[in-house]
Amino acid sequence: MLKDQGGRLHNLLVSLDVVLSAAILIGFFFAFPRVSGLDAGAEWVMSPRLLATVLVACLAWPLTLQQLGLYESQRMMPLDKILTRLLVAGATATLLLTATAFALKAPVGPRFPLLFGGVQFALLTIERLAILGALRGLRRLGRNTRHVLVVGSGPRAAGVQELARTHPEWGLHIVGFVDDQDIPVDPDIPADRCHKLIDMPQLLRDQVIDDVIIACPRSMLTELLPVVAACGSAGIPFTLLADIFGDYLPPPQVTRFGSLASLRFAPVHHSATRLVVKRMIDVVGAGFLLVATAPVIAVAGLIIRATSPGPVLFHQLRSGLNGRKFKLLKLRTMCVDAEDQQESLRHLNEMDGPVFKLHDDPRITKIGWLLRRYSIDELPQLWNVMTGDMSLVGPRPPLPHEVAQYETFERRRLSMRPGLTCSWQVGGRNEVSKFDEWVRMDLEYIDTWSLGNDARILVKTIPAVLRGTGS
Repeated sequence: MLKDQGGRLHNLLVSLDVVLSAAILIGFFFAFPRVSGLDAGAEWVMSPRLLATVLVACLAWPLTLQQLGLYESQRMMPLDKILTRLLVAGATATLLLTATAFALKAPVGPRFPLLFGGVQFALLTIERLAILGALRGLRRLGRNTRHVLVVGSGPRAAGVQELARTHPEWGLHIVGFVDDQDIPVDPDIPADRCHKLIDMPQLLRDQVIDDVIIACPRSMLTELLPVVAACGSAGIPFTLLADIFGDYLPPPQVTRFGSLASLRFAPVHHSATRLVVKRMIDVVGAGFLLVATAPVIAVAGLIIRATSPGPVLFHQLRSGLNGRKFKLLKLRTMCVDAEDQQESLRHLNEMDGPVFKLHDDPRITKIGWLLRRYSIDELPQLWNVMTGDMSLVGPRPPLPHEVAQYETFERRRLSMRPGLTCSWQVGGRNEVSKFDEWVRMDLEYIDTWSLGNDARILVKTIPAVLRGTGS
């Protein structure tokens, strides 16, 4: 029954979005005839290119919402997440309409896709939020409820009960609790609603159950097979709370291992599509910058050769993605035996933790100070970006012996491809003297990564380099 209601609501929302998009389009045509091209006459109306554009204008929004899961239940979805998905849907639909109008050379004004997309986003977002508000209001009144059976009667089960109580807009009605005994473990669980696990098949037969939430302790995991079998036989979905494995378990992502369904647990689930876009930006950006800075690299190389003995380029083993080792390229700014001298300078280290840093390093050559100040020595790393060992933006690659001293949580710095520039670097490397702060900033970058954040860091890198504060 609930599945049928969900299906009807899904079809109703899709139909409503298509109809409203068509109504908005018609209204837009007559309200803004010059922008939409309505003043072109009868030939405009009969144009196949226009009809194709109209179809995209009416269908792009619902198709995008479908891909973003906004026709599924948003019963427990936070409002900010819904608004974010609506914004993404609006931007995507507008982009599709713009691309279609441009590719087909549709007989519409150049401002039409952007203006129509903005109006469509505003009105359909208001419509969606109004429906969401109405549904949540009905649930507060006891309508459109979802009947839930909770497996467990301890603190986790009590937590589920408290969430249902404090979020009446979710419309969750807890039918009862099942455990290996009929006496609740947590005193907040009502004793008269607690049942034994062996009674679960009968509960599923006698009660209206829409969902089963597994909120039991890890000690009960071996006893869950009958629960899973009963839910599968009765066709009732069940939800396993991920914190059953501990507080440090990240949110799971549903995926497949060959033909087997599986759950993937990762600290951060980055969009595969956006990571592909990031890699494309890396290749194009690094290729362009290599060509643009080739004369600078060549002149710097000639000066290095003329002012100090030794090779122009310095190869150093670094740790990259997930600890993979690669050879990082730099223009040489130190004497050739600099690494052999480091141990004798260890007592002067200005950085805590496993990192060695010395502001007035005696190993740096005369020209090396200038190359470092304006980050010219790092330009050859654009080749490391081209080959895939590095990215334009990301945590700076550490030395393998530094990684060997990392705590377990610090190794998460290696969970993204290392970068040519990063958030702490554009603020001025010398301002970050504590390794813990360095790690914190890198982990914050990884956890909140977005293409927009990468763009902001790249923009900030330019003045940091020109001022010499990124060295």
